[in-house]
Amino acid sequence: MEKKATGNILMHKYEMGRVLGQGTFAKVYHGRNLKTGQSVAIKTIDKEKILRVGMIDQTKREISVMRLVRHPNVVQLYEVMASKTKIYFVIEYVKGGELFDKILKGGKLKEDVARKYFQQLVSAIDFCHSRGVYHRDLKPENLLLDENENLKISDFGLSALWDSRRQDGLLHTTCGTPAYVAPEVIHKKGYDGAKADIWSCGVILFVLLAGYLPFQDSNIMDMYKKIRKGEFKCPNWFKPEVRKLLSKILDPNPHSRITVEKIMENSWFSKGFKPTESHLETPKQDRVPSFGDINEAFRHGTSSCDEEESSEERHSMKPTCLNAFDIISLSAGFNLSPLFEKETDQKSESRFTTTKPASTIVSKLEEIAETERFKVMKKDGGMVKLEGSKSGRKGHLAIDAEIFEVTPSLFFVEVKKTAGDTLEYQQFCNQELRPCLKDILWIPQPQGDPQQQPQPAPV
Repeated sequence: MEKKATGNILMHKYEMGRVLGQGTFAKVYHGRNLKTGQSVAIKTIDKEKILRVGMIDQTKREISVMRLVRHPNVVQLYEVMASKTKIYFVIEYVKGGELFDKILKGGKLKEDVARKYFQQLVSAIDFCHSRGVYHRDLKPENLLLDENENLKISDFGLSALWDSRRQDGLLHTTCGTPAYVAPEVIHKKGYDGAKADIWSCGVILFVLLAGYLPFQDSNIMDMYKKIRKGEFKCPNWFKPEVRKLLSKILDPNPHSRITVEKIMENSWFSKGFKPTESHLETPKQDRVPSFGDINEAFRHGTSSCDEEESSEERHSMKPTCLNAFDIISLSAGFNLSPLFEKETDQKSESRFTTTKPASTIVSKLEEIAETERFKVMKKDGGMVKLEGSKSGRKGHLAIDAEIFEVTPSLFFVEVKKTAGDTLEYQQFCNQELRPCLKDILWIPQPQGDPQQQPQPAPV
């Protein structure tokens, strides 16, 4: 039975109660949404601590990943908020505990139960991979169970995104839990994140059915030798079809290892399998902010009012004023962004100028959004956010348009992709954004040619 909440109120939205867990840099509290009464888990991270140990990028990545993988068998991130000193993750409260505890208490699971969990695990991992996300630390301790005994993948702290790969197309960071890690990760020569996750799923399946690990030894180096060779022995109660499937998953050669698609076609796996809805539509009030908003949460000098309100509670559309240094930094000759951004990000933003007021710019963007079925959110500081209602190749396309005031009669607008597929974003710019904005674009006339009419500038 849950203890009564302490009564601490966060951002006027959540009541924070007892501590559910604690790590080196974060605490997790039970919480309650004051408006809906829904139970949530609130993960609080100390900004100063993660700044000190260089974990900012890892924390940003975890938020970004959880935002991408909205699936019934993945713990959901509802909201990210920030105060002057802390970052708050408001996430789904999964009260059934860890799958690991269930195995510790009861040992091996019945075949049908193990198959159900394995089906949900593989379904969720398949979705993660389709979004370019690799978990890299799959184990029973990171698999939670809800009140209906459905599996939920948690802890994306060691996950990697598709664009984390090096030029050889592989990941190179050695991470994970030794008993569950794939042999190619141990080799330290680069690995395919999807293939490594599949291996870990195989180890988990073995544990569910056997009640113990397939590769275990008191000497970790000897255990690694077994993993590299794929040496394991199935107990006598494993059915032939299970043994065959495991031999294909726990294949030490990643090139011949079975794929997720082939696993889902397997006769043992597919028995009673019910595919889940791949995307969860979340209520408007629970939409997660863009990666750009996440960056804002890590900046120094946050005003004290941030202690009391989240960024989603402010809706002023007053444009941001540019000073001389801002204008210089935005000119092509002084643009230092290539020093800090990856090549894949270079075509994910566009800029244009206009003499039309902010209200006209916003109306144009709302007109585009209505045509293309985008959801529109207006934010403080002249920010308009567009989020696609349909899932594309890499999830829902999300676009930020920020309006800056250069002078009272001249405005600068920066449009950039914050989520989704770059190709789909470029198609949107070419086919919808540019034609619609054509009549409000402005470029200065060349000196010495006052009669020349300015032509629309490309967005």
